[in-house]
Amino acid sequence: MTRPPRPPRPLALTMGDPHGIGPEITVKACADPRRPAAAPLLVIGDPGALARACRTTGTRLQVRTVRTPAGAGRTPGVLDVLAEGPALPADLALGTVAAGAGAASYAYVRKGVELALAGDVRAIVTAPINKEALRLAGLPFPGHTEILAELSHTGRYAMMMANDELRIVLVTVHQSLRTAIDALTVARELDTVRLTHEALRSAGGAGRGPRIAVAGLNPHAGENGLFGREDLDVIAPAVRAARAEGIDASGPWPADTVFMRARAGEFDAVVAQYHDQGLIPVKYLGLEHGVNITLGLPFVRTSVDHGTAFDLAGTGTADHTSLLTALRHAAELAPHA
Repeated sequence: MTRPPRPPRPLALTMGDPHGIGPEITVKACADPRRPAAAPLLVIGDPGALARACRTTGTRLQVRTVRTPAGAGRTPGVLDVLAEGPALPADLALGTVAAGAGAASYAYVRKGVELALAGDVRAIVTAPINKEALRLAGLPFPGHTEILAELSHTGRYAMMMANDELRIVLVTVHQSLRTAIDALTVARELDTVRLTHEALRSAGGAGRGPRIAVAGLNPHAGENGLFGREDLDVIAPAVRAARAEGIDASGPWPADTVFMRARAGEFDAVVAQYHDQGLIPVKYLGLEHGVNITLGLPFVRTSVDHGTAFDLAGTGTADHTSLLTALRHAAELAPHA
């Protein structure tokens, strides 16, 4: 007897910091007809906070608590929630930084990783968390990327920020500019280029290899050592090593023009040296269109391209377009089974 096909696994959507806009954009995205129709959703979070977010935003969804991902996300008009983390008070102090909210947001991500590693969900999509709230909860992580890497025991990883016009991968992420420069090494540079190549090859399938531009660190990519030697001594050797491995990498290119060249179609991705160098071009094109993709994890993870927006929490006005974009990317990148 032929067995019926197994229903598709859901995408896991973590609710984010309960004091921020995470619950509101979560319910808005789940109710939006533009979200990927073929990708059922399982929300990991607090059912009470999500029910209040539905009332705040005027979203017509029934919040239903489930115990497992099996069968979740396939009933129209129903928001299936896997309750996780510490119990939250009925009167959340929206718009404030709190240890309890930080602990809760971490618990949602931890459960998502557990389900992804077990193969129970197709991918993880994350609503924003707050770094200060994490620290108050005794969780010294600078962001989602580092949490996901530690929980999945991943040593090689990188952050990609993407929209329909640019893909930017960062060599260093959440650290001061001074320490970011000190952290640049040939090995780290080369590994970031490799991760970028592997991710784009996997997403693009057959055909030519991805064209990767590496941004210089100093003005004019150092002007042949006149403005600093990092481009000559660190970035250029890494590019040469990548090319020797068959990777279509080039650079270091002056950072004041390389992003425009990539946007025009000359490159498929740009490797940027530090946080603001890479994120300003992406975010300038519109926060609502950007998505954060973590490379190197044993599962697909995407996220919004913005923070908790405490000033908007509780108003019901937060834009959920970036979360929709993150859901679309997760559905495209993750296996369908």
